[in-house]
Amino acid sequence: MLNVVLVEPEIPPNTGNVGRLCLATGARLHLVKPLGFSLDDRAVRRAGLDYWRDVDVKLWDSLDELFAAAGSGARFFFVTTKAKRAYWDAQFRDGDFLVFGRETKGLPEPLLAAHAESCLTIPMTGSTRSLNLATAAGIVLYEAVRQLAAR
Repeated sequence: MLNVVLVEPEIPPNTGNVGRLCLATGARLHLVKPLGFSLDDRAVRRAGLDYWRDVDVKLWDSLDELFAAAGSGARFFFVTTKAKRAYWDAQFRDGDFLVFGRETKGLPEPLLAAHAESCLTIPMTGSTRSLNLATAAGIVLYEAVRQLAAR
């Protein structure tokens, strides 16, 4: 099972859409507090449609709590616009964690610096600075699914 981690998500429809992606791929969704909304928010449920109740969601008080629970052998990939390595160059394995930051700020710089070898980017051309969170999660998650299915 793959794992998608949203660190401090702010926009309910993005989280609902990522939840639907996780359900469609058999991935687990991890949400790291604080959330910018309540999980009871109608916008989360609306974006997740009637699937939201079936999404495998784990809620964490902090990223450190998730790291500790995952154990030392867990592999985390941090998706950011500040990396050079493209997501398609990673060799994903079952159980990997794909970590995405807040919609407005991304992942914290100290976290990225501490895990520089595990940072991935989605290459973009032109003046685009970033992609929508749900779009980015879908791109990377489906690449991991593709790789796992090809083995």
